[in-house]
Amino acid sequence: MERKKRIILIGRSAAGKTTLCQRINNEELKYHKTQTVQVINQSMIDTPGEYLERRYFRGALMVTATDADIIVLVQDATEYGSMFPPAYSSMFAKPAVGVVTKQDLATEQQVSHAKQYLKAAGAGELFVVSSVTGEGVEALVRHLDFL
Repeated sequence: MERKKRIILIGRSAAGKTTLCQRINNEELKYHKTQTVQVINQSMIDTPGEYLERRYFRGALMVTATDADIIVLVQDATEYGSMFPPAYSSMFAKPAVGVVTKQDLATEQQVSHAKQYLKAAGAGELFVVSSVTGEGVEALVRHLDFL
């Protein structure tokens, strides 16, 4: 029996990683702070934002990512700046996808900046989504299934 591909979601606290997981799984959207690594449906690894924000936790992301097939870099469109260093995804040696979240709250310029941050971090395909409205999520899921 073939194992489903597993993705790991990496991004700052409140970037929308958990809400995106809930939307993909057709669950009720409810906010809760992710305190530890969570494996959802054996196909998604949701990580705490602190793992990216605190340099001394970044090694934990590298170790956790070994169980993933695809790296998903998550960037909040409404956030100014990014925590992803240039070429960040290259340290994983796996395909990296960029997801701009909170599209429903952002201006076109904010979305454009978020895309630039993700490209600089090494994301290949980029997707702009709203987990609240569902916009863009289906295209993301189709792409992840294709990889």
